[in-house]
Formats: sequence, structure tokens, C-alpha cells
Amino acid sequence: MATLADVWSRMFVQGMERVSDAARGNDSSARLRAFPNEEILFYVKRIDNSRVVRAADPAARGRCWKLIGSVMGAAVLLICVLLPSAYGLMAGFQIQSLLKESQRLEADQASLELRETQLLSPARMQELAREQQFTDPAPSRVMYLDSAQAAVAMNQK
Repeated sequence: MATLADVWSRMFVQGMERVSDAARGNDSSARLRAFPNEEILFYVKRIDNSRVVRAADPAARGRCWKLIGSVMGAAVLLICVLLPSAYGLMAGFQIQSLLKESQRLEADQASLELRETQLLSPARMQELAREQQFTDPAPSRVMYLDSAQAAVAMNQK
């Protein structure tokens, strides 16, 4: 039976000697030095565990469920701790968007009020009256109504 050191020396060391002999011309000083602890040999036994069946551990199932439960509990606790700050962050974003919308609506309202003021100005009203040929009625054509008649005229009862 060949040992590992024998196989090594046959394959590698003698092969190297042949290469170096051919390259250098049969020089025996070019031999490789010995490896440290080369004389120590270890026997490696091949182990086949293909037919070995693991023994059932009845406590392992309980440990697995306890681990699963504790991880789930930790996850729920972490979510409960982080949820208020997440809601606060989302509320902050919503407040900012509402503030922007409020500013936009205030600007729109100001522009609409300016446009209304321009349209209802007395100078423009007189210009429209001139264009549409509106004139003041003659004093004999003006009728003054009392409160009962005014309510009927404005369809109020």
C-alpha cells in the first residue's frame, strides 16, 4: 500500500528531477529539499453517512415555534414603536401640501377679486352704458314703491 508521501515523491519530486535533469544536464544538487514533517503520515478513512438517519428531537419543534413566535412578537413591537413617527411624517407632508394649496387658492382669490373690482368699477359701468345706449329714465317715469309693493315686485312674500 502506497502512502501519501510515497505517491508524492513518485509523482512530483521524481518528475521534477527528470525535468531539472533534462534542463541542467543531470545535476544532483538541484534536488528539492524535504518538506517539514514529511515523515508524519495521516491515514484518511472514507466515511459514508448516506444510510445514517437523524434521530427525531421532540423538543426541536417546540423551540422552532418559540423562535417563530418571538421573532413575530419583536416585529410587531418594532412596528408599534415606529408607527407613530411614520404617521407624524405623513401628516407633515400632508400639512405642507395643504399649505401650498391654501397659498395657491389665496392667490387665485386675490386675482379674482382684482378682476371683479375692475369689471364693477364705475368708469367701466358708464362705458358699458354708453356702448349699449342706456340712459337715465325721465323723472316722470320713475315710480317709488312702498315695502309691500317692493316685496311683490321682487317676488318675495
